[in-house]
Amino acid sequence: MKSIEERFVLQASINEIWNILSDISRCDWLPTVNHVELADDCRVFEMEGMGKIKEKIIEINHDNKTLKYSAIETRTPIDHHLACMQLNAISDSSTELVWKTEIEPEIFAEAIRQGMLVSAEGLKKVLAER
Repeated sequence: MKSIEERFVLQASINEIWNILSDISRCDWLPTVNHVELADDCRVFEMEGMGKIKEKIIEINHDNKTLKYSAIETRTPIDHHLACMQLNAISDSSTELVWKTEIEPEIFAEAIRQGMLVSAEGLKKVLAER
């Protein structure tokens, strides 16, 4: 199993960023996703280059500012996927996003990493436009 970790410093308050990330129906910060459907504890969407993805939302912790989710249905067979997005306040107007993902098989790790990087840039763009 491959573990990926990316850290991003975002120029916004922790609550402002959390309002975006914790709204799991929101996709304006995901550059390759046009629409998200919610069904029970899952979100379903089409991602450019990856096809239809169904993610189980494992945890939305408003106190710890943590979102955990797992891709449970994808176009390509995966044995394991678990992601965690954690926000940490640096100051009143600066926040660190720590995004960790476990993936098996490892062959998909670089595609996952690229998706994380593109999504973080999308989040930065949404924050810059506020």
